Amino acid sequence: MNYEQTLARLCALSGPSGFEENVAKAAAELLRPLTDEVYFTRLGSVVGVRRCGRDNAPKLLLDAHLDEIGFIVTGHDEGFLRFAALGGVDPRMLPDREITLMTEPPVTGVVICLPPHIQEDGDMDKTTPIKDLCIDVGLSQEEVKRRIPTGTPGTYRGSCTPLGEELLCGKALDDRCGFAVLLDVLERLRDKQLNVDLYVLGSTQEETHSTGAITAAYEIAPEWCVAVDVTHGDSPDASKNETFKLGGGPVIGVGPNCARSLSERLKGLAKELDMPVQIEVMAGSSGTNAWPIQVSREGVATAVVSVPERYMHTPVEVVNKEDLTDTARLLAAFVESLGEGKRTC
Repeated sequence: MNYEQTLARLCALSGPSGFEENVAKAAAELLRPLTDEVYFTRLGSVVGVRRCGRDNAPKLLLDAHLDEIGFIVTGHDEGFLRFAALGGVDPRMLPDREITLMTEPPVTGVVICLPPHIQEDGDMDKTTPIKDLCIDVGLSQEEVKRRIPTGTPGTYRGSCTPLGEELLCGKALDDRCGFAVLLDVLERLRDKQLNVDLYVLGSTQEETHSTGAITAAYEIAPEWCVAVDVTHGDSPDASKNETFKLGGGPVIGVGPNCARSLSERLKGLAKELDMPVQIEVMAGSSGTNAWPIQVSREGVATAVVSVPERYMHTPVEVVNKEDLTDTARLLAAFVESLGEGKRTC
């Protein structure tokens, strides 16, 4: 898997919660050569199915969400755009940022900011609420209302690029890096005989309510699910007790949202692969799609595997390519292990 190339393609696309169509189409194109069937759900999620050929085979679901945090235009103010957040947008990130508005063709704007020379004492130490910010697109009031109507979505402008030799940096790595991992899993399993029907889900609307995963899981009705997402990576200003080392390997969730049998299986497989892993204690909700999937229909045995990521929910998210590769290796081994007699969950 060429993560640099795949993520540059996926992250360049704008796909905030509820407006993921372009990303889902690209994800479907990437899934088709690796699966037996690709389809879209009613809420726009994309599903790739790799069948094992056995009648009534058990189903394993691997999920990673395609949406990203973003913005939606709420009004016009003398040529400037008023907007609201789609998902967990940090208002500290906004002043002077470039924004891509999802018009046809797309329009670039910048979030307004006051130069330090004309700020009042103490203003630079304050965060400006989103309701008090605007986007400048360089158009008149008449033109901006015509070209960028209320309800137009947008995202941070940018894609994904290398950062040093080992890291990748960009927007929407939460969680398109997880989807790229699932593509890598499918590549690794291309010529392998499986004992389960494998469903790979690129889900929508995770950043707002996990709606895409909730409905897709209900339709698929899997026996097991692994939600692949990101978790907080280490940085000098972050607590070492609440973050995980980039390059330290996949992070396996442990807690009530994670079936103990699956967490233990993943840890055991990592040991067999001589792979470093990290453990994240999740005392309640994992904050991932695993939380609602776990209670789909009569219940689904779930696991959470995460990639450490710095600067989550910013336009400069950072992940380690080796962590992506190791996560794919671990999940491929997990898929192969299901249905192997004593390894059956």
